[in-house]
Amino acid sequence: MNIPDMVIDARDVTLALASGAGRVEILRGVSLGVGAGESVAILGPSGSGKSSLMAILSGLEQATGGQIRVAGQDFVGLGEDALAEARRARIGIVLQAFHLIPTMTALENVAVPLELAGHADAFERAERELVAVGLGHRIGHYPAQLSGGEQQRVAIARAMAPGPAILFADEPTGNLDAATGHSIVELMFDRQRETGATLVLITHDTELAGRCGRIIEMRDGQIASDRVAA
Repeated sequence: MNIPDMVIDARDVTLALASGAGRVEILRGVSLGVGAGESVAILGPSGSGKSSLMAILSGLEQATGGQIRVAGQDFVGLGEDALAEARRARIGIVLQAFHLIPTMTALENVAVPLELAGHADAFERAERELVAVGLGHRIGHYPAQLSGGEQQRVAIARAMAPGPAILFADEPTGNLDAATGHSIVELMFDRQRETGATLVLITHDTELAGRCGRIIEMRDGQIASDRVAA
C-alpha cells in the first residue's frame, strides 16, 4: 500500500512466546502502513492479536521478528529502555485501565511525566490539556474524587500533552458505561482532529471501529482484511 507521510511502517512482524506447551505464535507475519493523520481501527475478537500488535507498534513490547519504523524511529533491536525513550514525545497511549497515580492530583498526573521528560513548562502544558478535555475545574482533584469518565479524560490529557504524532487507544471505553464511553470516544476523535495526530484504536466493537477512516481486521495473529470504512 502506497501511503504518503507514513508514520507506521511494519513489515512481516512476528511475536512468539515460549510456554510449557511449546512456542506460541501470537503474531504471524503482520505488515501494515499508516499515514500521518489517519484514524485506523484494529478490530478483532479476544485472542486475535490486536492488543499484541498495538503493544509492539507503541514500543511496549519487542517483536520477535520483522521490521518496524514508527514516527521516524526504527524499533528493531531496541531494548526496553531504548524503546521507552523512542516512544517519549512520539507516542501517546490510552488503555482500558486508567493507570492514574492515586496520590497525585489530575494536574500532577499529567504534568509529572512531562516534567520527567524535561519539559520546563510541564504544569502549564498539563493545565492547557486538562482544559481541552473539559476538566479545567477538576485539576486539583485526586483520582478517587473523579468519576470513571473523568479519570479517562485525565488519561487522554496525559497521553496528548507531549504532542505525540500517534495516539494508541486500547479498548478505551471498556471500563465505562455506554453514555460515558460515547463521550470519551467523541473527545478522542475531537482531540485527534484538533492536533492532527494519527489515531490507532484497538477494539472488538464494530460500531466503534466504523468511526475510523480505515478498519483493519485481525484473525489468528494475521491481518484478515484492510479496508476503508463505509
